[in-house]
Amino acid sequence: MSGTCQTLDIDTYTQTKEAVSKDPEKGKGKFESVTIWKDGAVAVNKARSFEITTDEPKPLGGGDTGIDPMELLLASLGSCLTIGWVTNANFHDIDYKNLKIKVSAPYDLRGYLDIDDGVRPGFPEINYEVEVETDADEETLQQIKAAAEKNSPMFDNIANGAPISGTIKHTKAVAN
Repeated sequence: MSGTCQTLDIDTYTQTKEAVSKDPEKGKGKFESVTIWKDGAVAVNKARSFEITTDEPKPLGGGDTGIDPMELLLASLGSCLTIGWVTNANFHDIDYKNLKIKVSAPYDLRGYLDIDDGVRPGFPEINYEVEVETDADEETLQQIKAAAEKNSPMFDNIANGAPISGTIKHTKAVAN
């Protein structure tokens, strides 16, 4: 069953763009997620009213009961690019019969397992492939790809490495 790009609320999108254009303060905000450890490698990640359970695969000590955090990063990129492809289809007045974005990345466990300091614990590269069924021509698809990458927050965060900082809020355990 295929969907349509036309269900994206492009009118609201356009109104938001116009409002932020007139008053940049209206475009500022903050996303937040909270991750709560449950047991072993299982954690529940909450954002707004949504939850995603993460776990490690069995070879890494987990129970394989949820998506691995590295897979979640890839899924985040794929989801964000998908939104860009759909948004830009609307701008080009085209539709897709099918759209699939496959994001993949190699890994080397020597970094994660602290076996080799010369190996990153993260991905050395990330690749994606767009499979799209549409009547649009190749030039239009290349324009959509470029716009989706240019305006994707996830693409930007990964490609340009948003600075990360952390703090600790230590609470003492209460004896029973």
